[in-house]
Amino acid sequence: MPLTWRNGRKLPIVAAIATLSLTLAISAGPPAQAAAPPDISLANVKAHLSQFQSIATANGGNRAHGRPGYLASANYVKGQLDAAGYSTTLQSFTYNGATGYNVIADWPGGDPNDILMTGSHLDGVTAGPGINDNGSGSAAVLETALEVARQSLQPTKHLRFAWWGAEEQGLRGSQFYVNNLPAAERAKIKGYLNFDMVGSPNAGYFVYDGDNSDGTGSGPGPAGSAALEKTIQDYFTSIGVATRGTDFDGRSDYGPFIAVGIPAGGTFTGAEGIKTSAQATLWGGTAGQAFDSCYHRSCDTTSNINDTALNRNADAIAYTVWTTATAVPPAVVWQDTFESANGWTVNPAGTDTATSGQWERGDPEATTSSGAKQLGTTVSGS
Repeated sequence: MPLTWRNGRKLPIVAAIATLSLTLAISAGPPAQAAAPPDISLANVKAHLSQFQSIATANGGNRAHGRPGYLASANYVKGQLDAAGYSTTLQSFTYNGATGYNVIADWPGGDPNDILMTGSHLDGVTAGPGINDNGSGSAAVLETALEVARQSLQPTKHLRFAWWGAEEQGLRGSQFYVNNLPAAERAKIKGYLNFDMVGSPNAGYFVYDGDNSDGTGSGPGPAGSAALEKTIQDYFTSIGVATRGTDFDGRSDYGPFIAVGIPAGGTFTGAEGIKTSAQATLWGGTAGQAFDSCYHRSCDTTSNINDTALNRNADAIAYTVWTTATAVPPAVVWQDTFESANGWTVNPAGTDTATSGQWERGDPEATTSSGAKQLGTTVSGS
């Protein structure tokens, strides 16, 4: 935001201040550290999957929207969360003549104006029990939420977890939730993490491309998505597993969130797409076959799970939630967005003694360092 003076001169100190980052922050002592993330029990995650399988078996072989197997699944998840001390809601909606349900669970504490939300879709298709798609994400998110309760976690952010209904019908549950949030409540959600199919048998390790570093598809997510992507990548780097980007293509429940400007992130181990030779070299598995050959089929049972991929992704979920939600933010000591007159007064009470010079607005220049740090176009465009 340069200063331009009418007589062609600039005051160096003032000009330097004007080009500073829009928020300056300090913290006492060394940078604040997040609480240590837990190792999520694979056995516990698989126990939830066994419950989903049993529910499907007892209810016509599936857990699809509008079917009794879905409501039983939602009640199972809600019962687990209620017992752990969450404030839970079974949010109902109607689609295609049938009632669907979202399970929303809030962990007490944290800044109510700074919400980190983590979700997965709980429904499957009518063809089968939907254990990888998406019992895997649902079970891993559930076990992460239960671990929050076991550790009596006290995050700086407020934690909210969600299990969506009717995703397979076109993201109906998550869209209903976002559409029915008042604008003020929607603005409190500062990040959304989505986990859909995290135990594919011929697994890949994909992370949503928040900064569009791949340069393909629909572009970057809303500001903040790059930071979520990096946090997830940091976990996989720490265990020596390479990741690749996957586009925000709108196929899962992050879609309604990024559509309203909420940053998002998450992981995915692949669906009907075919694993390439290069991917098989990178991750193992079989080239020329689908990541999940039972995608949307009756064989998507508890035997259709890669335990290693499920375990790694469950731990990645916990790492991302703990790291993001428990980091202590630095104290802001000065801020002005320059997008509106936040306290700036022209010639207050006739005390302005400047004889030349004026503030002018302009677009900042884009900057990057391991991802976008400042976009080249401001919200207002000037």
